[in-house]
Amino acid sequence: MSVSPRKILVTSALPYANGPIHIGHMVEYIQTDIWVRFHKMRGQTCYYVCADDAHGTPIMLRAEKEGITPEQLIAKTSEDHQADFRDFAVDFDNYHSTHSEENKELATSIYLTLKEKGHINRRTIKQAYDPEKNMFLPDRFIRGECPKCGAKDQYGDSCEVCGATYAPTDLKNPISAISGTTPIEKESEHHFFKLNDFNKYLHKWTRAGYLQNEVTNKLDEWFESGLQEWDISRDAPYFGFAIPEAEGKYFYVWLDAPMGYLASFKNYCEKNNLNFDDWAKADSDTEMYHFIGKDIIYFHALFWPAILHGSGYRTPSAIFAHGFLTVDGQKMSKSRGTFVTARTYLNHLNPEYLRYYFAAKLSGGVDDIDLNLDDFVFRVNSDLVGKVVNIASRCAGFIKKRFDGQLADTLHNEELFQKMINCGEQIATYYEKRDYSRAMRDIMALADKANQYIDENKPWIIAKEEGKDNELQAICTMGINCFRILLLYLKPVVPKMAEQAEAFLNINSLRWSDLNQPLLKHTINQFKPLMTRVEKEPIEAMIEESKENLAPANSSPTSGPLADNPIADEIQFDDFSKVDLRIAKILKAEHVEGADKLLQLTLDIGGVTKNVFAGIRSAYNPKDLEGKLTVMVANLAPRKMRFGLSEGMVLAAGPGGKDLFILNPDEGAQPGMKVK
Repeated sequence: MSVSPRKILVTSALPYANGPIHIGHMVEYIQTDIWVRFHKMRGQTCYYVCADDAHGTPIMLRAEKEGITPEQLIAKTSEDHQADFRDFAVDFDNYHSTHSEENKELATSIYLTLKEKGHINRRTIKQAYDPEKNMFLPDRFIRGECPKCGAKDQYGDSCEVCGATYAPTDLKNPISAISGTTPIEKESEHHFFKLNDFNKYLHKWTRAGYLQNEVTNKLDEWFESGLQEWDISRDAPYFGFAIPEAEGKYFYVWLDAPMGYLASFKNYCEKNNLNFDDWAKADSDTEMYHFIGKDIIYFHALFWPAILHGSGYRTPSAIFAHGFLTVDGQKMSKSRGTFVTARTYLNHLNPEYLRYYFAAKLSGGVDDIDLNLDDFVFRVNSDLVGKVVNIASRCAGFIKKRFDGQLADTLHNEELFQKMINCGEQIATYYEKRDYSRAMRDIMALADKANQYIDENKPWIIAKEEGKDNELQAICTMGINCFRILLLYLKPVVPKMAEQAEAFLNINSLRWSDLNQPLLKHTINQFKPLMTRVEKEPIEAMIEESKENLAPANSSPTSGPLADNPIADEIQFDDFSKVDLRIAKILKAEHVEGADKLLQLTLDIGGVTKNVFAGIRSAYNPKDLEGKLTVMVANLAPRKMRFGLSEGMVLAAGPGGKDLFILNPDEGAQPGMKVK
């Protein structure tokens, strides 16, 4: 009796179209891509869709600052995001945008359905308003003193010092992070989704096995405090979809962002002649899974299923939350160079190193994972290169040279072959449960067995003995078959390496159903190295490039004014007093070949010449700087960069882009003078 393949729709959280993808984001997309590739190898009908989250105030303000339209900004960002995903072998069936006709239609129809059923409320609220910019301020665009502990420079919704949450109107001495003016309170009518209408349904749904246990337990806090109405509207000016029959009101980005999952799939269905309703309606026999970070679980596990249920759409089959990425045991840091963008990583390292390392760390839970750079080097070199690729390299040469690429017609060790394929269902179970770390451990244990087999049979010795060609061919054929099984198991994790292995083995694309079919009396191709060892030099270069990205010209907030340019760790006054600020004359300024943000400055600080690389290229023509005075940190330790040695730092300020200003001292200043 044949079993019909499952019909599975899979999504990852939508990246915000206001900044680059970084390696912390890649945890989720790699985790999801592995899961999807596994199911496709198993013969399931599985679609993986995503989109850029393209609405909201930050995007509107950034586009305004750059002098372009929001549409131009999100189009450029989408190109960059998709290039990063493609180069990391994250294979979406469809990548779309929340700023699309499909999403507009879905958001409007779902809203109107909820309104018709009585799940939308309207009431007047007071909000912070910027009188200079003539706009209401989102919580993250208000800064002030925490009403609980008094900490300064806190956001309008929560304190990063004491952890308190509060209304923006509770902040003491608030200022607008956009204009610097003091906000005023202003009334506005807003639209609310009555989440508590679904209290009983959600209480049952969150305990029905659709969530990880730790997520269900966390959600109990919301039920205990009572589900509140959710503000789903924002006032003009705002970049988003207008709310029907509500002039000057727009859907809050978090209303239409999750709908972007369905909108992307609807776009795919229209292009591929699929019936969207067969997948999306409440009575659908399909499956839908969302992979998300644990920081956005509330939107996905409460608001999203309530909206879907209330508007007649199918709810998720499961929501899979994951933890955050740390690097060397600490949060990613720009100052340490461990806040690494996807593109910076790709500039220096093979993406499949990171795919494998993440897989070796990921479980089905929501725990954070750590990218320990020393362990990263050791594990990739030991496992992928030293164990897996090594098997093929030890056997392929003998087969090609001595037997013209022809494999033997029997297996030399059927017991070993059987042991390796018998592990297939357990490894498949680990993949299904997203327990990739256990799958990798089992696969590497099999690689150890295969290498032990080769060590024991010593083909390099047998090759020197007369009359043992058949034995040599049989042993090496066995090694090649072990390698093939290992690559089949690893294919969801390292698809590019598997593709190269398929070309070497001269076979079609590996599928799980091929597992128990050995390669016998088969001709293989010339072996070429499938993966080289990780070296420390490119890792160090990646860290250095990440430090260069600290240049102010690169700052672009994603969820608040300081999101991409966070305040560094506190220092003491004694630390600051060590900084030696000097007047410097710019003797020469020139572009740096291969650097988008840097200018190379030759500075005179009173008879001493210093070479400095400064991230101010976007704001200045080099020739306009020559002869001018500026301020530099003169006692900063020299730092070796890709382009040469930088012997200091020029002080600059501004929001970035063309609005970046080096500090100009008074006309009476002389090179070398101390700045106090």
